[in-house]
Formats: sequence, C-alpha cells, structure tokens
Amino acid sequence: MMAHKATTHNSSQRPAGARLSTRRPANEALDPKQLSLATLVRPCATESDNFYHGRPYDARFAHELFRRALVERDEIAWEYVYTHYSTLVESWVRRSGAFIGSGESSEFFVGAAFTKFWRAVSPERFATFTTLAALLAYLQLCTSSVVIDSVRAQSWAEVVADDVLPVDQTPSGSADDEAIDRVSRAEFWRYINTQLNDDAERAVVLGSFVLGMKPGEICQQRPDLFASVGDVYNIKRNVLSRLSRNPELRRQLSA
Repeated sequence: MMAHKATTHNSSQRPAGARLSTRRPANEALDPKQLSLATLVRPCATESDNFYHGRPYDARFAHELFRRALVERDEIAWEYVYTHYSTLVESWVRRSGAFIGSGESSEFFVGAAFTKFWRAVSPERFATFTTLAALLAYLQLCTSSVVIDSVRAQSWAEVVADDVLPVDQTPSGSADDEAIDRVSRAEFWRYINTQLNDDAERAVVLGSFVLGMKPGEICQQRPDLFASVGDVYNIKRNVLSRLSRNPELRRQLSA
C-alpha cells in the first residue's frame, strides 16, 4: 500500500498545555460508526482543531477513521488519514536526529512512514490499538524507524573510529578517509551489520559514529530501545570492545 501525497492539514503539533481528554459536547451524541465517510471526516477535522488549540476534544472520530482505513482497508479513508496527519508526521521526521544526515527529503520519509505503518497494522492487529493516542504513538515509532533505517543503510565507513583500530595500525589520516580507501561502502556496511546483534547496538553505532550524537541524545531519540543513558554507554563500550578484537575487521582495515 503506497501512501498518497497530502495537500492539507490543520496543524503539525499540539501546543503546550493542550488538554488530553474531555469529549466535546456538540459531537457527543454522534456515533462515529454510524456516519458515512464523508460525514465522519468533518468532526475529525473539527476535533483535531480543538486538540491542537488546547480545547476539549473527542478522539472517537479519528480512531474510527483509522479503523476504516486499516481494518476495512478502505482506500478513501486511508487517503483522508494521510492527508490529515501528514504534516504531523513531517514534523516528526524533521525533529529526528538522523534526518539531517539522511540526504533524503522530508516528503520521502513521510510516505515511507505511512507505508510502514499500513503494512505493520494489519486488520487483526488493529484491535490492540484501543485509543487514538496509541495509534499516533505507533505512527511516530514508524516515522523514527524509517529515517534511522535509511541512514543505517548508507555508508558505515564513518563507524571506524580510532579506538576500534589496533594501536599499531591507527592511520595517520582520518579514519573515514582511510576506511573508504580500503573497503567499498556496501561491503563494509554488510560486514559491520553482521557483527551487530540487535537494533539497540545498531542505534548506538549509527548515533555515535555516523550522526555524532551524544549518549543522552541517543537515549532520548530511542526510548523504545534504552531505559537509561547508562544502557547506551554500556552497549557502546561492548560493541567497540568486540569490534576491536574482530580479526576480519582488522584484516579489512589493514588490507
């Protein structure tokens, strides 16, 4: 399922202090499941505007729109979802620490995020997302994931830091230049990737050596992977120790 390019949206972010609950009386009597799609999108827009401006709002209409798109696989409902939330997703893309180094446009990642979300939330799985907040939180995770995955798939030559190289083979030039001269980007990425055990290790390596992020920033960027900054430090130390002892990596770097 490919996402369609959005044309309109009310707002990209909820302002500080916006209330997170409370049903708006004007729409309380309406049953979202009984509304036609064309009728449903009107209270969706109204309630979203209330949400973004800190007024009481009713999330039932947006949740029903998602249900029709993801459970009934209604293409028109999906287009409404995309149009309604694309600017919000783009704001998440631009706030991602990996975006600047990706070389891609924000529009590219918006489409990729929605596509990943569509594929991940099957009709059977939708039942686990009982609130609009849960759906949006997962959409945000999908957004973060596609940005990081894109950067991860690019060259990993930058991962070669001085503390990974054997002491007697530390290059006189920059580690990046030396690594690019010695191994092709694709080959180097494939090999490094085989030496990383899970997404937590990949996030630490990417953040530390490709994006130049501090451990605290990595922890904040991926709360789904790290419970504390200490976890990031421990994983980084363990990965560097393992790579520094890796004979194949030593061979490639000294070839």
